[in-house]
Amino acid sequence: MSYQESATAKLNQIIQAKQGTWGGINPDYVVRMRLQNRFQTGLDIARYTAAIMRQDMAAYDADPAQYTQSLGAWHGFIAQQQMISVKKHFGSLKGRYLYLSGWMVAAMRSEFGPLPDQSMHEKTAVPALIEEIYTFLRQADARELGMLFRDLDAAREAGDAARQAEIQEKIDNHQTHIVPIIADIDAGFGNAEATYLLSKKMIEAGACAIQIENQVSDEKQCGHQDGKVTVPHEDFLAKVRAVRYAFLELGVEDGVIVCRTDSLGAGLTKQIAYSSEPGDLGDQYNAYLDCEEVTDGTVRDGDVIIAREGKLLRPKRLPSNLYQFRPGTGADRCVLDCITALENGADLLWIETEKPHIEQIAGMMDRIRDAVPNAKLVYNNSPSFNWTLNFRQQVYDAWKEEGRDVSAYDRARLMAQSYDASDLATEADQRIRSFQRDASKRAGIFHHLITLPTYHTAALSTDNLSKRYFGEEGMLGYVQNVQREEIRQGIACVKHQNMAGSDIGDDHKEYFAGEAALKAGGAHNTMGQFG
Repeated sequence: MSYQESATAKLNQIIQAKQGTWGGINPDYVVRMRLQNRFQTGLDIARYTAAIMRQDMAAYDADPAQYTQSLGAWHGFIAQQQMISVKKHFGSLKGRYLYLSGWMVAAMRSEFGPLPDQSMHEKTAVPALIEEIYTFLRQADARELGMLFRDLDAAREAGDAARQAEIQEKIDNHQTHIVPIIADIDAGFGNAEATYLLSKKMIEAGACAIQIENQVSDEKQCGHQDGKVTVPHEDFLAKVRAVRYAFLELGVEDGVIVCRTDSLGAGLTKQIAYSSEPGDLGDQYNAYLDCEEVTDGTVRDGDVIIAREGKLLRPKRLPSNLYQFRPGTGADRCVLDCITALENGADLLWIETEKPHIEQIAGMMDRIRDAVPNAKLVYNNSPSFNWTLNFRQQVYDAWKEEGRDVSAYDRARLMAQSYDASDLATEADQRIRSFQRDASKRAGIFHHLITLPTYHTAALSTDNLSKRYFGEEGMLGYVQNVQREEIRQGIACVKHQNMAGSDIGDDHKEYFAGEAALKAGGAHNTMGQFG
């Protein structure tokens, strides 16, 4: 028996045991509703998606071509449409995740209005968005299955057994739209206890993977802005353990922790690390401080002095009371951060870089993998990078080093449209196209994400529509470039009433009221024009 047949039979027994008082309940409808709501809680989702990520990580270890990808989403509808699109075009959601960006939460979901990425938004906005995303993804399941149930009923009424079997097979093997979310907890929004409490809320909402960074929580900056301040390793590791305790307390043993280091672009620390003996973790952190040797008689009131190898050293301290690292130590500090994180509970790494350069990333990952051979990266394919200029300059530099003639190109102006048809631009675009594949093979990148893509696509599409609709094209600006394309490309949202749940509501009306149901999807529903 299929699941539907078995579950219907059991429910029928329960209904009959009520001696007619539940006579208006159809067990087949109940089973359909259960199938449309496979995940009862966020913890169900977190456990299910954590297992998916662990399987994908193992697959990548065996074959680096099996890397995974995601796009950032700032609303449940955006996340839903991504997954519907991927499923439509590729037939499967395998290896496709969602990313929840703290930047986009700050910029688009805060009650304060648009904010910079500095952890000033309400921390409750993060789990609220996770819950919203999974509400929309579950609705995508309900919608898709609801349409299959309608097709099944139509096939039954027509007596088409072959069609019935075909649709039933699709129902039995339905692939959910629920996919893993890698959720940004910034620097933990406070101390380790605050990190633990917020982690629990995020996991309860459905997050199976939490990304945390080694910046000072109350000095947090966007990874691609200046002024970043890191914390000593022990401070950061306390928060990593807090996240792990949250996962374990809630029974998500496979929960994934992504440890991000901002050390490459962070030249400051808020405090000197505690060290109990030479060579320990605190001592290694302090070794990167920019210091000057103290000689007799040069100690001033208020100076902070540390001892190393028999010398007294004065770390350079700014008026902000922050301490400065030696220039050029960023990569070394990144490597130490990553190895330390992996040795203390991290599952994946994130190195925030200032440009998308495979060899730069690989240079650090080679050193990390010498200590932890299966180290894997989550990498931000950031919109903060000028990808066109960066890759054109990389090709220019490579060609120049090879001795090729680059006199036709101005390296500083390679973004110019006049170069678009050039051989150099063609080669750069090919490198951009293969960047994820090449970087996953060479630099240990398991997961590629774009943090803010739908922020930019929303702005671009809105600008184009506004320009056309409010200009000479008028209504044609909408019809030609939006609705007509929706119809021809098979975009589900062209039937916006259906996408919003109108047909699901009609099904429920029939379940609840039978022939008395007042349905919205009758002959006069204008959505019929898109059949």
